[in-house]
Amino acid sequence: HNCEYFLILVYHSYHLPWFRTLSWYFLLCVNYFFYGETVTDYFFTLVQREEPLRILSKYHRFISFALYLTGFCMFVLSLVKKHYRLQFYMFGWTHVTLLIVVTQSHLIIHNLFEGMIWFIVPISCVICNDIMAYMFGFFFGRTPLIKLSPKKTWEGFIGGFFATIVFGILLSYVMSGYSYFVCPVEFNNDSNSFTVDCEPSELFQLQDYGLPPVLQSITGWTTVKLYPFQIHSIALSAFASIMGPFGGFFASGFKRAFKIKDFANTIPGHGGIMDRFDCQYLMATFVNVYIASFIRGPNPSKVIQQLLALRPDQQLHIFNSLKAHLTEKGLLPALEEAA
Repeated sequence: HNCEYFLILVYHSYHLPWFRTLSWYFLLCVNYFFYGETVTDYFFTLVQREEPLRILSKYHRFISFALYLTGFCMFVLSLVKKHYRLQFYMFGWTHVTLLIVVTQSHLIIHNLFEGMIWFIVPISCVICNDIMAYMFGFFFGRTPLIKLSPKKTWEGFIGGFFATIVFGILLSYVMSGYSYFVCPVEFNNDSNSFTVDCEPSELFQLQDYGLPPVLQSITGWTTVKLYPFQIHSIALSAFASIMGPFGGFFASGFKRAFKIKDFANTIPGHGGIMDRFDCQYLMATFVNVYIASFIRGPNPSKVIQQLLALRPDQQLHIFNSLKAHLTEKGLLPALEEAA
């Protein structure tokens, strides 16, 4: 009853002072902070050309924090004696919602900059797992998986897992052959536009892999040609199959806690947008962490951008240190002879 009462208050709380204004304000603040970081990171050269943008970039985090403090003070000033608890509930829920929604969208943008394949393959694996788990559960389901979702079965869970692994490997093989999908998105300073044209990295070049003796005896092959990304796709597919459904279980538990069937009724028969994307909650974060941990290395272009932003004496100091290091390693003479 307390949950129902809280929901009723939430749905009818628009008369509270600055309620909508503060919700939108915090949304804008969080987006300004996250996407300001992205713009500074990927459009560094463009930002440095314009003086106003250079100032905003230099003091971006301070400005973001100042904007948040302004909203915080506005919230404190808007407190009404009869609605203290409700207002603090709303303040907390606003922050939790922003953490889930805006952070995920920010990480998705970062994944897109690494290449379209890092966006399409993960979400396709989640969608495939959702469909195949339903199909296997519909035809073969007998054993309930979890009480939060009575219709989910172990047969659907396991069948969806293996089907998603196969799907991920096949989709990765197809997409790895197109530079449009595998090349990182970069900003071209000459044309002032994005470019998706590159020499594919080793991750997207066919290589020979030896088969285990068991598979050799079955297939008669000793090696098989695969893209290294296909190996990584197994990890993405496994996460989509094992951890992805827990996003759905989390959403089911949340809706049961507040005794509601769907988050909204935007899509007839399916509920709201969040009801269709509940399994995507953790995927964007996992892909971003996976890229940072196992894929991405130092970016030479970003290092050069940072060096060009230093003072001349600092640049000269780094140049001499690098020269001494290369000479010590015996690389500098070889480079001079090659030149």
